[in-house]
Amino acid sequence: MVIMAQTRVDSVESVILVAVGPPGIRPKPLNRSIREYLYSYAAVCPALGKMTSLILPYANTEMMNIFLKQVSDDFNNYFVLMLVDQAGWHKAMELKVPETLRFIEQPSHSPELNPAEHLWDDLREKEFHNEAFGSLGPSRTCIM
Repeated sequence: MVIMAQTRVDSVESVILVAVGPPGIRPKPLNRSIREYLYSYAAVCPALGKMTSLILPYANTEMMNIFLKQVSDDFNNYFVLMLVDQAGWHKAMELKVPETLRFIEQPSHSPELNPAEHLWDDLREKEFHNEAFGSLGPSRTCIM
């Protein structure tokens, strides 16, 4: 059995734009936040001691199809039962599940039942503990 999970890594940068107004009128500074996201997908097979993962720009059906193709290629000699949560892109009509792969859905709102979720906890505690990155580049390197 393969256990699957994904997580989001985000970066928020605040930018303050100063406007110039006519004399005698104080312009209001504009505050804008720039948000960037990465999504890390992982599938782990504890019995084989094998893991496959991808860092993708979105969490949606298209990216899930790319990930499932990767899992199918990496575990091509096995029939894979994959434990997944009930995210919308895990159940979408456009999802292309390979012939050698089947999903086992865990109950909704219960990430603690998925052992792969503990990978992200471990990664956050050991690699990102009290870390603040200015952009996603360094965090992408840290994940890889």
